[in-house]
Amino acid sequence: MIWLNYQRLKYFQMVAQEGSIARASEKLNLGQPAISIQIKHLEEEVGCALFERRNRKLVLTQAGQVALEYANQIFSLGNELTEVLQAGSFLRKVHLNIGVLDSIPKTVIQYLTDAAFLWGPCTVTVLEGTGDLLFRELLAHKVDLVVADYQPDVGDFRRFFIRSLGRHPISIFGTRSFRRLIKDFPESLQGQPFLLPTFHSKRRHDLDHYFKTNQISIEVVMETQDTSVQKLMAVRGMGLVALPRFAGQSFTKGKKMLELGSLEGVYEDLYLVSSPRTITNPLADHLMNCKLLDFE
Repeated sequence: MIWLNYQRLKYFQMVAQEGSIARASEKLNLGQPAISIQIKHLEEEVGCALFERRNRKLVLTQAGQVALEYANQIFSLGNELTEVLQAGSFLRKVHLNIGVLDSIPKTVIQYLTDAAFLWGPCTVTVLEGTGDLLFRELLAHKVDLVVADYQPDVGDFRRFFIRSLGRHPISIFGTRSFRRLIKDFPESLQGQPFLLPTFHSKRRHDLDHYFKTNQISIEVVMETQDTSVQKLMAVRGMGLVALPRFAGQSFTKGKKMLELGSLEGVYEDLYLVSSPRTITNPLADHLMNCKLLDFE
């Protein structure tokens, strides 16, 4: 039986993450020759090459990619073990990392965290970013779940599990000062001020297509990908905001805004995405099948 040297595995992980022995050397405060020797010993222990050189750059082999996945999980569990023992809490809390596109309504995060805490003792970390970044983080097992308004590329389906969180109609919301627009909606939107997502958003493309198709010219007063900022400015009366109906309900119930109407044929599809992994996260598996997330 071969006993794995975890110090060498840590050196390997650092080189893989930094992309070079030189940068890993700076992070570890260790000489480059020493790191090279340790990685060579690790390769001898496991019986295969973990790196190969391409154009003077270190690139992970297929075996190296698998080793990195295991190394990330091993050291993540080690950090969690230390935290639990130092805190004196021996009831292990499951930690869940959720990646959320910055265009996703924050109400969705609330649904997810509510369902997570109902499941049992856990801690939740939410990371916002672009889809490309978050899907890469998911494949690297740095996040457990990603919430997106589009599915990963067709060629990536074998590397992802995808669960639909429903198709949600897009409605226009505004303060009571825009109440008159309910009559003759959507033609009444002509020339009105809007707070829109930025151009890299799917919702923005759908809205632009709708307004162009229906020959409605609007005044764009602000562009922001953060739906919380959109709603904050809309509540102040700066302009109208287009949101999934469920995302605006808290404002209509509190009478801060009115739903002026729904845009026919414009929807937001939401997805919860996970990736196969050797050590599964039970909470992530639960949320992928949780009926509480079948929200309207």
